[in-house]
Amino acid sequence: MWTPKSKNRDKPYRVKKTGIKDENIDRQILVLHQAIAAKLLAEPALLEQVKTKLEERRDNGQLGYGAYLHWQSVLELYSQPKEFCAGITEDSPYLRKLRRRTPFVGILTEQERQLALSQHSLGTLAQVLTGF
Repeated sequence: MWTPKSKNRDKPYRVKKTGIKDENIDRQILVLHQAIAAKLLAEPALLEQVKTKLEERRDNGQLGYGAYLHWQSVLELYSQPKEFCAGITEDSPYLRKLRRRTPFVGILTEQERQLALSQHSLGTLAQVLTGF
């Protein structure tokens, strides 16, 4: 009697490896990055902090070249606020992965971070309509 070596190969569908916990974490990270983008646009001096962190992570091997190029490109869009925000908050699998190891650490204070998360959990009609 023949038995298949792998049961997974015979499945006509693909099992998603992320669960609801990962999806919630990604949503929280996205909300934090929306707040980060808004704060960076309001306080341009913070850009140097991000650039320094980006270079530091690249030099230490903590950031791949593709991720480094993406974030560098996003920072170059700073003078175009809509595109800058879109570059930070794009909802794609690749960007979700990049945001988990963000170079934007230290931009938000703990109070700002908590406020962003609590406002998102409550939600408003304006946020639903605009996405921010």
